[in-house]
Amino acid sequence: MKRANLDEILAFMSVVDAGSFVAGGRAIGLTRSAAGKALARLESRLGVRLLHRTTRHVSLTDDGRVFHEHCLQVLAALEEAEASVGQHTGTPRGVLRLTVPDAFGRLLVLPVLRDYLRMWPEVQAEVSFSDRVADVIEEGYDLAVRIQATHTDTRLVSRLVAEYPAILCASPTYLAARGEPRTLEELSAHDCLFFSSRARRQRWRLREQGGAWVHVEGRSRLRLDSGEALRDAAVAGMGVAFLPGFLVDADLSRGRLRALLPSVETGTVRITALYPSKTHLPAKVRRFIDLMVERWKPKER
Repeated sequence: MKRANLDEILAFMSVVDAGSFVAGGRAIGLTRSAAGKALARLESRLGVRLLHRTTRHVSLTDDGRVFHEHCLQVLAALEEAEASVGQHTGTPRGVLRLTVPDAFGRLLVLPVLRDYLRMWPEVQAEVSFSDRVADVIEEGYDLAVRIQATHTDTRLVSRLVAEYPAILCASPTYLAARGEPRTLEELSAHDCLFFSSRARRQRWRLREQGGAWVHVEGRSRLRLDSGEALRDAAVAGMGVAFLPGFLVDADLSRGRLRALLPSVETGTVRITALYPSKTHLPAKVRRFIDLMVERWKPKER
């Protein structure tokens, strides 16, 4: 097979992204005809058909889909190589790819990201806001922000960036109807709202004064895969929730929720940054992690 031609590959990627030869060619300064010829040469060299063509639309063939996925990895590597130039100066540049929990990401990561992009104009960001646990390596992320993550992947480095108090709470409406639990044992008679997804299910780790840490299962008729949805369910009077302070502080201060069992230790919710293990951490990643730590450090009282 002949040596790869990057111009043809870029034409292919642009056409796929735009969904047509006209828009794809225009995006990289080519006419429709030139973009079509570049793709034809690429398909001829590879010996496969990459795109299904119609008069209005193009779509990937099975071979095209495989080739496209590999090209995404190649382009990401090229961007990283370009970004690594000048790393000795500590100047972040290139594309920063993040995966962050939905509610935490929108409430706390997004403000940090806003300031970060203002500080470093040569950086672009691509962010996935989802409570799904993504595979950082396989999905090509530079950094994942996780809540209460159990770090077992040896390909990743973990760094603690923040801690928030965990709060057991319920709405005044729920407590008026069901009564307020006074001990951990009494929680078993209450409707407990648990986080649950395919990857993991929340367990409440609590300790009464002088006792040992115990995992409270409780009765659970409603399980949700969103921290924000759990908060909304608690506010709506649907049960008792165990959530990080950043998510419920406003509701507690406004009386929509009440903290329960003040004598029970609830521990903290740990926020960690996970990133691929590398000898030289790119400046774009290092500076973003440092900014998170700076912004989320506990305030002095």
